[in-house]
Amino acid sequence: MSAQSAYDDVDAIDNNALNKDFLTMTIADQLFGIPVLQVQDVLREQRVTKVPLAPPEVSGSLNLRGRVVTAINMRKRLGLPERTKENGGKDMSVVVEHDNELFSLTIDKVGDVLSLPRDNFESNPATLDPLWMSVSSGIYRLENRLMVVLDVPKLLGAVQDP
Repeated sequence: MSAQSAYDDVDAIDNNALNKDFLTMTIADQLFGIPVLQVQDVLREQRVTKVPLAPPEVSGSLNLRGRVVTAINMRKRLGLPERTKENGGKDMSVVVEHDNELFSLTIDKVGDVLSLPRDNFESNPATLDPLWMSVSSGIYRLENRLMVVLDVPKLLGAVQDP
């Protein structure tokens, strides 16, 4: 898949836009982005109720204004190490909708909204971890680091269809 066609998957609403907006987030010191139009809400640490026999990356469910939301531990989903007491802190969540269901992506930290030029979007490099490659649509090379753009349907599809 070319970088251009991967980018079209990120935001098919406005194919003529020169820039795309992404909410950035940090998970285990790695920078990720989600198209801002897919973000429903950003939450501070929430009380999560465990769900028996759920996949390992499903930490449970929470109540968000009367709706049941599935909480996804993004460290587990992306194969990253769990938080320890040394690197602990308060988790945050980014709420996204997929197939008319809400999902709370538990992350370390929410960053800024970046408006990035469409022309700078690249397809996944061959050296990207295969797990990450399967849930991302591409990358941006920022000034000091790479930002992996997460593809919400790919990210959550495997959680819904184990």
